[in-house]
Amino acid sequence: MRSLRSEEASRSGTGLVSRTTRIDAPPRPRTALLAADSPRTVWDAPDEPLVVGSGAAATLSADGADRFAEIRAGAAELFATGDVHAGAVVARPRLFGGFSFHDDHDETSPWQGFPAAEFVLPRVQLTYGDEHAWLTVNAVNAAPDAVERRLLDVERSLAESVDTPLSARPEVVGRERTTSISAWRASVTAATDRIAAGELRKVVLAQALELQLAAPLSIADTLQRLDDTYPDCFRFLVEPTDGRAGFFGATPERLVGLRGRTVETGALAGTTGRGETPAEDEWLAEELLADPKNEHEHELVVEAIREQLGPYAATIGTGDRGIRRLATVQHIETPITAELADEEHVLDLVEALHPTPAVGGLPPDEALSTIRETEPFERGWYAAPVGWFDAAGYGSFAVALRSAIARDDTATLFAGVGIVGDSDPDREWDEVQLKYRPILDELE
Repeated sequence: MRSLRSEEASRSGTGLVSRTTRIDAPPRPRTALLAADSPRTVWDAPDEPLVVGSGAAATLSADGADRFAEIRAGAAELFATGDVHAGAVVARPRLFGGFSFHDDHDETSPWQGFPAAEFVLPRVQLTYGDEHAWLTVNAVNAAPDAVERRLLDVERSLAESVDTPLSARPEVVGRERTTSISAWRASVTAATDRIAAGELRKVVLAQALELQLAAPLSIADTLQRLDDTYPDCFRFLVEPTDGRAGFFGATPERLVGLRGRTVETGALAGTTGRGETPAEDEWLAEELLADPKNEHEHELVVEAIREQLGPYAATIGTGDRGIRRLATVQHIETPITAELADEEHVLDLVEALHPTPAVGGLPPDEALSTIRETEPFERGWYAAPVGWFDAAGYGSFAVALRSAIARDDTATLFAGVGIVGDSDPDREWDEVQLKYRPILDELE
């Protein structure tokens, strides 16, 4: 089931109305985000324009196993008729949002307000280029002159924006783990036993860490700090329409990007820490590439992505395997590109690829059942697709890792690891703690 909500539904006009103007002296993205209305959106990806969204001109929601198709159908209806003056390709109206990890998503704590799928057409969209920005105002069933007046009003408001210093990091005053180390050891051992019995090839098990903070978290300031530390990652923020929570992160993993018939994706699996010196860093990287457990885990992901893209692709290419270095960890990475045989919508590829074995497992159905039976918390949108798409069906999605959901003075962090036949429970526990660090370091 899907729903479409529009702020302008009772006003005169037909379809989507969008107007754009160029801003030569835009406010800093953090400043724009602090001034934005809920629900707020941020998309800041490598080699893509940064976008800050304010409010919702329209919202698409869906649930169940058909949520990908339902969102696509709702978007087609939304974009079918319109009066769009984009001014630049990067400033075109786009829908931002994401999906839950599981089909049978449950809106239990901390995921209240997050349905199984939700995408927002921002009422105000600020798109940053190299030297200037584009301001876009969107509305549905509104008079064009009303949208043009709003564009002028927002432009004047942005010109009056004033930068403020970053707030101090909130103090962490309490921690609660969803999984004890004894329960973790039992879960990993049960998974490796199933792998030995031939029931599984790999499964990704995760943990959640709930932090009590001394004050409500400024997500705008946290994203700014993540931008400084993880400039090569996908930084994102999505909020439910009530604006009472925010799901954000800095994930290194692209799920899929589509432009024309060209697809970009990749495999990111296998992890180690960073060294204290360049020599130690290089030694750890070489050890990671040579480690049979990590090499096997990575190859499973590469093979599965190629198989998942196979029905859509005329050609698939695999780049050179290498090391992706981040501030706290190093990963094995293999870039994958494809040329599609026919025109496809990016959401069809998102559905085909989610979940990759890097966040789910193999065989997929058995791995997902194991995750549901084992994890004592609701994954929600963690490790699921987040991103954007436009009227042409082009778009960009990441896997929502290195992420957290913040609500008032509570932040819940998520991290997981791939379990294969020779996984050691204590080593996997340590890897989970390492993967908490990108968000945890910005909160402490």
